[in-house]
Amino acid sequence: MNTINIGIVGLGRLGKRHALNLAQRVPGARIVAACSPVADELGWASQVLPTASTYTDYAQLLRHPDLDAVFLVTPTSLHAEQIIAALQAGKHVFCEKPLALNMADCLRVEQVAAAFPHQVATIGFVRRFDPSYRDAFDKIRAGQIGTPYLLRSQTCDQNDPSGFFVRFAETSGGIFMDCSVHDIDLARWLLGANRAKRVWATGTIAIHHGLQAHHDVDNGIAMCEFGSGQLATFFASRTQAHGHETATEVFGTTGRLAIGSNPRKNRVEISDQHGVRSECVGDFFERFSDAFLLEAQDFVNAVLQRRAPVLTLADATEATRIGLAITEAFRTKQMVTLD
Repeated sequence: MNTINIGIVGLGRLGKRHALNLAQRVPGARIVAACSPVADELGWASQVLPTASTYTDYAQLLRHPDLDAVFLVTPTSLHAEQIIAALQAGKHVFCEKPLALNMADCLRVEQVAAAFPHQVATIGFVRRFDPSYRDAFDKIRAGQIGTPYLLRSQTCDQNDPSGFFVRFAETSGGIFMDCSVHDIDLARWLLGANRAKRVWATGTIAIHHGLQAHHDVDNGIAMCEFGSGQLATFFASRTQAHGHETATEVFGTTGRLAIGSNPRKNRVEISDQHGVRSECVGDFFERFSDAFLLEAQDFVNAVLQRRAPVLTLADATEATRIGLAITEAFRTKQMVTLD
């Protein structure tokens, strides 16, 4: 087996990006099926993915002949059921983050996956595949900053005046589950921390007041204490004027690492009547375009090489557990102690 036949499910802005990577840039991958309930998205697939059969029904896609794996880029509320259905149909599964919006679903997915140990199932925490974050991880493990004890990380999106995320606020899980879950996973990974002990959070609505009806905010801050004593702080924003800015600092006993502290697009500087400036990356996909490609390649390689994926379902479950506790802390305005 040197090629896997993949069905892409969900063809929104990120789903299209994944589809193009798999179809054009990932050796060993072949897209044979595409699924979406949206007619325009299926029309796009028919034009851009000529080898793919199109489906409006996920169950029908799972019955596609010779299908080996599915790539799920669908609303979070669908993740658990779709992962389970794919595993039970004998397929390998890649699913975008987060794993689910409640712990019961996370644990149910883990239980089902355990019954199919020869099938790869993983969740898309893409920053683990970013070359800069990977280099930071390797340097920390090599002891270059001593023992890490504190992480400060942020996910800040450029403001979209349309406020498209307000429409999805009811099913996204809120800003901490939708945005900060990436930083939560980074904290566990870079600090070498396992389970969280206590969390606290707050937030404000700076621009998009429609979020108030969903008990959500467009800017939020959270703190997390891990059982081993390590600390993390998270900042999430949907309202940055200059562009997308993902940045992380890790403090150790003998040094500090900073990743992404300058969100510039490239090394060009512009000098004009406004001064000297550089352009910023516009969105998360531009910032992590290489990481998305490496992430997809790792999934395909894991299937072809019959090995475990880099990121486990247990990792995704713990990120969800912390994200849910942070959301509870934000909404109750109380510190939350985790079991």
